Amino acid sequence: MSGITLTELKEADLRFVKQIYDWYVLNSTATFHTEPVTITELREFIYIGHPRFRSWLILDGAQPVGYCYLTNYKKRQAYDKTAELTIYLQHDCYAKGIGQAALKQLEIHAREAGFKNLLAIISGDNDRSIHFFEKNGYFKCAHFKNVGEKFWKVLDVVGYQKEI
Repeated sequence: MSGITLTELKEADLRFVKQIYDWYVLNSTATFHTEPVTITELREFIYIGHPRFRSWLILDGAQPVGYCYLTNYKKRQAYDKTAELTIYLQHDCYAKGIGQAALKQLEIHAREAGFKNLLAIISGDNDRSIHFFEKNGYFKCAHFKNVGEKFWKVLDVVGYQKEI
Protein backbone atom coordinates (compact mmCIF):
# COMPACT_ATOMS: atom_id res chain seq x y z
CA MET A 1 0.00 0.00 0.00
CA SER A 2 1.94 3.00 -1.26
CA GLY A 3 -0.09 5.83 0.33
CA ILE A 4 0.81 4.78 3.89
CA THR A 5 3.40 6.97 5.59
CA LEU A 6 4.64 7.55 9.11
CA THR A 7 4.99 11.03 10.53
CA GLU A 8 6.62 11.82 13.86
CA LEU A 9 4.07 11.95 16.67
CA LYS A 10 3.58 15.35 18.30
CA GLU A 11 2.05 16.31 21.63
CA ALA A 12 -1.08 17.55 19.83
CA ASP A 13 -1.60 14.05 18.38
CA LEU A 14 -2.05 12.42 21.78
CA ARG A 15 -5.81 13.08 21.82
CA PHE A 16 -6.14 11.10 18.58
CA VAL A 17 -3.91 8.35 20.02
CA LYS A 18 -6.00 8.27 23.20
CA GLN A 19 -9.20 7.91 21.18
CA ILE A 20 -7.85 4.85 19.36
CA TYR A 21 -6.25 3.32 22.44
CA ASP A 22 -9.32 3.79 24.62
CA TRP A 23 -11.44 1.94 22.04
CA TYR A 24 -9.14 -1.08 22.45
CA VAL A 25 -9.17 -0.69 26.25
CA LEU A 26 -12.96 -0.88 26.31
CA ASN A 27 -13.54 -3.41 23.52
CA SER A 28 -10.62 -5.83 23.30
CA THR A 29 -7.83 -7.67 25.02
CA ALA A 30 -5.21 -6.04 22.77
CA THR A 31 -4.21 -4.02 25.84
CA PHE A 32 -4.39 -5.02 29.46
CA HIS A 33 -5.50 -1.59 30.61
CA THR A 34 -9.06 -2.04 31.86
CA GLU A 35 -10.10 1.62 32.02
CA PRO A 36 -9.51 4.53 29.62
CA VAL A 37 -6.13 6.18 30.11
CA THR A 38 -5.21 9.81 30.62
CA ILE A 39 -2.86 11.74 28.36
CA THR A 40 -0.37 11.70 31.24
CA GLU A 41 -0.54 7.91 31.36
CA LEU A 42 0.00 7.71 27.58
CA ARG A 43 3.21 9.72 27.96
CA GLU A 44 4.55 6.99 30.28
CA PHE A 45 4.88 4.52 27.41
CA ILE A 46 4.58 6.58 24.21
CA TYR A 47 7.60 8.84 23.90
CA ILE A 48 7.59 12.10 21.98
CA GLY A 49 10.89 13.54 20.85
CA HIS A 50 13.02 10.68 22.17
CA PRO A 51 16.11 10.14 19.98
CA ARG A 52 15.72 6.32 19.76
CA PHE A 53 12.32 5.32 21.11
CA ARG A 54 10.22 7.18 18.59
CA SER A 55 6.50 7.33 17.94
CA TRP A 56 4.59 7.99 14.72
CA LEU A 57 1.14 8.66 13.37
CA ILE A 58 0.20 6.28 10.57
CA LEU A 59 -1.25 8.22 7.66
CA ASP A 60 -3.26 6.94 4.73
CA GLY A 61 -2.64 9.84 2.37
CA ALA A 62 -3.24 12.82 4.66
CA GLN A 63 -5.70 10.94 6.92
CA PRO A 64 -4.44 9.62 10.28
CA VAL A 65 -5.55 5.99 10.68
CA GLY A 66 -3.39 4.79 13.56
CA TYR A 67 -0.14 5.11 15.42
CA CYS A 68 2.94 3.05 16.17
CA TYR A 69 5.97 3.32 18.36
CA LEU A 70 9.19 1.78 19.58
CA THR A 71 9.72 1.58 23.32
CA ASN A 72 12.12 0.03 25.80
CA TYR A 73 11.86 -3.69 26.24
CA LYS A 74 13.40 -3.16 29.67
CA LYS A 75 15.12 -0.06 30.98
CA ARG A 76 18.53 -1.67 31.38
CA GLN A 77 21.62 -1.00 29.25
CA ALA A 78 22.08 -4.66 28.29
CA TYR A 79 18.84 -4.40 26.28
CA ASP A 80 19.92 -1.30 24.30
CA LYS A 81 19.81 -3.22 20.98
CA THR A 82 16.23 -4.43 21.57
CA ALA A 83 12.97 -2.51 21.26
CA GLU A 84 9.37 -3.43 21.79
CA LEU A 85 7.11 -2.29 18.98
CA THR A 86 3.43 -1.49 19.00
CA ILE A 87 0.97 -0.75 16.21
CA TYR A 88 -2.63 0.35 16.72
CA LEU A 89 -5.01 1.09 13.87
CA GLN A 90 -8.47 2.54 14.06
CA HIS A 91 -10.70 -0.47 14.65
CA ASP A 92 -12.25 -0.27 11.16
CA CYS A 93 -8.91 -0.16 9.28
CA TYR A 94 -7.98 -3.86 9.31
CA ALA A 95 -7.15 -6.07 6.33
CA LYS A 96 -6.27 -3.14 4.07
CA GLY A 97 -2.47 -3.48 4.11
CA ILE A 98 -2.05 -0.46 6.39
CA GLY A 99 -0.44 -2.35 9.26
CA GLN A 100 1.98 -4.17 7.00
CA ALA A 101 3.07 -0.95 5.28
CA ALA A 102 3.52 0.74 8.66
CA LEU A 103 5.49 -2.22 10.03
CA LYS A 104 7.94 -2.16 7.11
CA GLN A 105 8.63 1.53 7.73
CA LEU A 106 8.85 1.00 11.49
CA GLU A 107 11.47 -1.72 10.96
CA ILE A 108 13.53 0.66 8.79
CA HIS A 109 13.43 3.31 11.53
CA ALA A 110 14.38 0.69 14.13
CA ARG A 111 17.37 -0.45 12.08
CA GLU A 112 18.50 3.16 11.58
CA ALA A 113 18.30 3.69 15.37
CA GLY A 114 20.66 0.75 15.92
CA PHE A 115 18.18 -1.87 17.11
CA LYS A 116 18.94 -5.51 16.30
CA ASN A 117 15.84 -7.16 17.76
CA LEU A 118 12.20 -6.18 17.74
CA LEU A 119 9.67 -7.70 20.12
CA ALA A 120 5.89 -7.71 19.88
CA ILE A 121 4.13 -8.57 23.15
CA ILE A 122 0.59 -9.81 22.40
CA SER A 123 -2.41 -11.12 24.30
CA GLY A 124 -2.55 -14.86 23.70
CA ASP A 125 -6.11 -14.66 22.37
CA ASN A 126 -5.31 -11.92 19.83
CA ASP A 127 -5.23 -14.21 16.80
CA ARG A 128 -5.28 -11.29 14.35
CA SER A 129 -2.07 -9.78 15.76
CA ILE A 130 -0.38 -13.15 16.12
CA HIS A 131 -1.10 -13.98 12.48
CA PHE A 132 0.01 -10.49 11.41
CA PHE A 133 3.41 -10.79 13.06
CA GLU A 134 3.96 -14.38 11.92
CA LYS A 135 3.13 -13.34 8.35
CA ASN A 136 5.76 -10.59 8.63
CA GLY A 137 8.66 -12.80 9.73
CA TYR A 138 8.31 -12.73 13.52
CA PHE A 139 8.60 -15.96 15.46
CA LYS A 140 7.12 -16.93 18.79
CA CYS A 141 9.80 -16.68 21.46
CA ALA A 142 7.80 -16.59 24.71
CA HIS A 143 4.53 -17.76 26.20
CA PHE A 144 3.42 -16.60 29.64
CA LYS A 145 0.38 -18.51 30.86
CA ASN A 146 -2.50 -16.98 32.80
CA VAL A 147 -0.77 -13.67 33.54
CA GLY A 148 -3.60 -11.22 32.84
CA GLU A 149 -7.30 -10.99 33.44
CA LYS A 150 -9.76 -8.87 31.51
CA PHE A 151 -13.48 -9.15 30.81
CA TRP A 152 -13.65 -12.01 33.35
CA LYS A 153 -11.24 -14.04 31.24
CA VAL A 154 -7.75 -15.22 32.28
CA LEU A 155 -5.28 -14.48 29.49
CA ASP A 156 -1.89 -15.61 28.30
CA VAL A 157 0.73 -13.27 26.86
CA VAL A 158 2.95 -14.28 23.95
CA GLY A 159 6.14 -12.72 22.70
CA TYR A 160 7.14 -12.52 19.05
CA GLN A 161 10.62 -11.56 17.89
CA LYS A 162 12.36 -10.55 14.70
CA GLU A 163 16.06 -10.00 14.28
CA ILE A 164 16.60 -7.08 11.90
